[in-house]
Amino acid sequence: MTYDTGLLSYFIHASFIVKCVMLILIVASIYSWTYILQRSFYLRNVNKATGKFEQAFWSGEDLSRLYAHGDRRKGSLEGLEAIFHAGFKEFLRFRKQANASTTAVMENTTRAMRVAQMREQEKLETHLPFLAIVGSTSPYVGLFGTVWGIMQAFRALAAVQQATVSMVAPGIAEALIATALGLFAAIPAVIAYNRFLTDIGRVMNRYDAFQEEFTNILIRQSQQTPSVQMEAEGVV
Repeated sequence: MTYDTGLLSYFIHASFIVKCVMLILIVASIYSWTYILQRSFYLRNVNKATGKFEQAFWSGEDLSRLYAHGDRRKGSLEGLEAIFHAGFKEFLRFRKQANASTTAVMENTTRAMRVAQMREQEKLETHLPFLAIVGSTSPYVGLFGTVWGIMQAFRALAAVQQATVSMVAPGIAEALIATALGLFAAIPAVIAYNRFLTDIGRVMNRYDAFQEEFTNILIRQSQQTPSVQMEAEGVV
């Protein structure tokens, strides 16, 4: 209780500038932890949904049925399923054209999947710039508050004829709290930012690998008999 009361007392007696710095860092830390938790849950759900879709995709289920199942809830598709849906939709659309070559069909299909993947990557990277800003600037903001607080402490000290440690220590302690808060806000943000970048990189690698394998499957399907094409077009 004494420690908490001491911190509160330091904040109350700090100068206006140092108080503003402390409040900014506290708010930044709260937002950082909110985004860290939100991104953690979101990435976990994306990995879970990706694994579930991959299991369904490689289970031998007909691609047309898998596409039709996703098409009924296309407004809520995310992750790997959204990439599959965009690619297969483009594939079916161009397969309807009698003069469309396999190369042209696959180029447009790949382009559609890439665009869908970019959208999914943007979702995954939401709030990461904020974490990067907090991680890189919070120590400097805290240092600014510390420097300002120490300046004020020495200015007050200059007004007395005889200085003692007990007169200087409270002012310096108040100023150093700003540095501590800056580190408290920055360290989790930096750790989370790097962790999320690594996790997102793994997800992107899974997406890239799936697109390569899916493209090969579509190339083989485009070279099959027209009956396969007619069956696929029945879901559009």
